Amino acid sequence: MGQTSSGNIEVIIDTHEHQCKNQSINNSGHIFDDCKEWVYDNPHTFVAEFQLANQEWKRTLVGTTHCFGYMVGLLFVGPLSDRLGRKNAIVVTAVLGGVLGVARSFSPWYWLYIALEFLEAAIGDPGSPAYILITELVSKKYRIIFIMISTFGCVLGGFVTALVAWLVPYWRYFLRVVYTPALLFVFYKYILSESPRWLLIKGKKEEAIEILKTIAKSNNTKLDNLEKLSCEEIKEEKFQKILKDTLQSKLLRRRFFVCVIWWITSTFVNYGLSINSVLLQGNKYLNYAFISLLEVPGIFILTYILTHCNRKLPLMCCFTVSAILCISQPFMPSNLTWLSVIVYVSGKLFSWFFFEITYLYTSELFPTHTRNSMHALCSSIGRIGSMTAPQTQLLMAYWFGLPQMLFGMTSLIAAGVTLLVPDVSNEALPDTVKQAEAMGKTDYKKSEIRKYSSTDVSRL
Repeated sequence: MGQTSSGNIEVIIDTHEHQCKNQSINNSGHIFDDCKEWVYDNPHTFVAEFQLANQEWKRTLVGTTHCFGYMVGLLFVGPLSDRLGRKNAIVVTAVLGGVLGVARSFSPWYWLYIALEFLEAAIGDPGSPAYILITELVSKKYRIIFIMISTFGCVLGGFVTALVAWLVPYWRYFLRVVYTPALLFVFYKYILSESPRWLLIKGKKEEAIEILKTIAKSNNTKLDNLEKLSCEEIKEEKFQKILKDTLQSKLLRRRFFVCVIWWITSTFVNYGLSINSVLLQGNKYLNYAFISLLEVPGIFILTYILTHCNRKLPLMCCFTVSAILCISQPFMPSNLTWLSVIVYVSGKLFSWFFFEITYLYTSELFPTHTRNSMHALCSSIGRIGSMTAPQTQLLMAYWFGLPQMLFGMTSLIAAGVTLLVPDVSNEALPDTVKQAEAMGKTDYKKSEIRKYSSTDVSRL
């Protein structure tokens, strides 16, 4: 049995039992070399329909293709969001994801399925622009709470997906059931509001004012002097030029490299701890569903932490605690299995904490006109971690604790580099490079940010 990742959806690939049609070959020691035709107990599985009995590499290639597609796609989705807007990027990627997901369910050939898997991962995930929209649409006072509430959607999605996979085991029907609702995102074009920040830096002041009035009305709040709302307008430029201007800043360049280390560590440790964990006994679908629900208390804990302790200190502490737990886990007494499991799960929980904080922190360190591009670029490069993590299992041949030691050491490095960035959680999001450079400087907190930023809707 294997699993392949399809976005946030886990598609279960049941290999089931199979044997060579030629019974004499089944009893030989060269079954995988000599067999030309295979017989499957269940002819309607992914493996059976594409005849993958003796081609293990083709099974794992599905997941690898998805990771690579997602990594490449982030380089396009981020700039698309910064150029066309958060709302348009969400609608386009979500609908394309639905179309390509359903198309995969009709694929008659393995390589066509692989091609569609890559495309769906590359241009069919609205997660990045959606997260940036959430970050920009809500005032700094309620940003953490709103983001954490939105995270419940991911938890509920994982729970429902597992139940659907249980009720609809045939992989083609399963893909159709879970991807068809994504086509409804086309209506988000008419019901979703664009980011006022993005509209302002694009010179669309009237549209931004209308959205702010709508938000104020829904919250029974009255905003005065909206006509005086202003922001430094950013001219349309090529992505390469925008990226160059951002990275020409020494401070922003340093933040970029720190964020890359955060992302590589987050994906490496999280994915590594997941694939190296012991599989639970029982119904695999129910186990996955209940494990998804275990993130609910984690959301409440993280919300409390970020609300009372800003960003920098919690991130460093989570990296450090996770590192200590990972490094110490292999040295737990072999006769105390329960203790080893608790330490392992706790390390996984703290790695989830620092992954969530990394996601948020990255979006707050860069200016509006390149925020999604920089966020997507860091996330894309960070996928090196998730692509490398499966190889850590090979280290167990030398010592079973080597993977844990590696996870711990990388977490400690990430904790150390966090000292190089400012703690900016109490400031308004920057709209320009100048504002971004001023973040974290005491002299600018009340002067520069307020002087140049008139887009924060903290009163809503």
